[in-house]
Amino acid sequence: MSHFTIRCRKCGKELKDVYCAFCEHCTGALLVSMYHEAQLRDDTGEGIWRFNWLPVHTSSFAQAGTVVYKSKGLGESLGLSNLSIAFNGYWPEMGGQIKTCTFKEFEAAVVLQNAIENNVDGLVVASAGNTARAFAHLSAVSGFPVIIVVPNMCLQEMWYLKDSSAVPTIAVADGDYSDSIDVARRIAQLSNFPFEGGVKNIAKRDGLGLTILEVVSKTGSLPDHYFQAVGSGTGAIGVWEMSERLLKDGRFGTRLPQLHLAQNLPFAPMVKAWERNSRELFPEDLRPELIGEITTRVLSTRYPAYSLLGGVYDAMTACGGRMYGVVNEEVYAAMELFEKTEGIDIVPAAGVACAALRQAVARKIIKSDDAVLLNITGGGEVRLDQEKMTHNVEPIVISKKYSDKEIEGTLCSILKQN
Repeated sequence: MSHFTIRCRKCGKELKDVYCAFCEHCTGALLVSMYHEAQLRDDTGEGIWRFNWLPVHTSSFAQAGTVVYKSKGLGESLGLSNLSIAFNGYWPEMGGQIKTCTFKEFEAAVVLQNAIENNVDGLVVASAGNTARAFAHLSAVSGFPVIIVVPNMCLQEMWYLKDSSAVPTIAVADGDYSDSIDVARRIAQLSNFPFEGGVKNIAKRDGLGLTILEVVSKTGSLPDHYFQAVGSGTGAIGVWEMSERLLKDGRFGTRLPQLHLAQNLPFAPMVKAWERNSRELFPEDLRPELIGEITTRVLSTRYPAYSLLGGVYDAMTACGGRMYGVVNEEVYAAMELFEKTEGIDIVPAAGVACAALRQAVARKIIKSDDAVLLNITGGGEVRLDQEKMTHNVEPIVISKKYSDKEIEGTLCSILKQN
């Protein structure tokens, strides 16, 4: 018997034993997993699998989790006495064993395990870089097949671990991340592999929500403030959903953490919409040419999970959230500050979150003794490169203008190689 059901946030319909389902009655609304156990447990396995609030029944492979610790250097630098850091990356001395250096490993692990248990043959995954690396690595580890689709413009920033270098990767030569999502959906329609589903996949959101479970397991309470950089917003939604469950548990606090979400200017469509108190995004803020001006292309989707029911707008409203726009110079300065004060390198997206925290401190939005959580969504790449073998991605390059017949030809080529 399953320990969870899936419920539509809009109509309340419940579903069981399905993979990445969509409510047949409602559009523009997310499904959410409903766990039968009202209290959190952290004794059900090893690594991330020790938590009971995951939409899986077993574990087919090992997966390390977030490292949570109380900051000294960065906290002192910012005048914060109760700053905790959730570090997701490679930092062996601190127990950080995320070899893809991104918290997207958690979503990949839970999505793959959920797919395995639902007898899915394989998945098509769209990515701007970090998600691709995580899914490729865990595809190799688990033996579960995936086809990855990325924008060619992101290849220079991408790398794979040695074990995942043979995972089939398709690069869209003439498009951005959003175009890669469109191509991935077409590939899924023409193959036996479903599209992994993005934000609508409950396993993806619950996997990314693991960070807040690691925090309360370590500290015993929800933080007052939560800082993270966002592209699609899936991770922030996952944290909100998990925090709601933790409030109902009753042991970890009486209010939701205030979400502080950040994007890299000038491509910051959610920031611009939130500042105008709008549930809808504005077309002028989604222009593709803006993506070329930012340093964090992993945050560059033109299809963020902002407006739909249960999306970022609702999460921000429920949590009394704030949004921050961060320019490239602030990103680089925050990355340098973090490495100087904490002793480990971080990726630019994590620099966006750190820069947002600096803005909040400067504007006196948070108090010096508030419980603050900074989610470092990726770090330790420099350290890993010194100790592990990494490889440039060698994709099959196609155009977003390919016909279905041409895409089918690409799939046949992939099948022959694998």
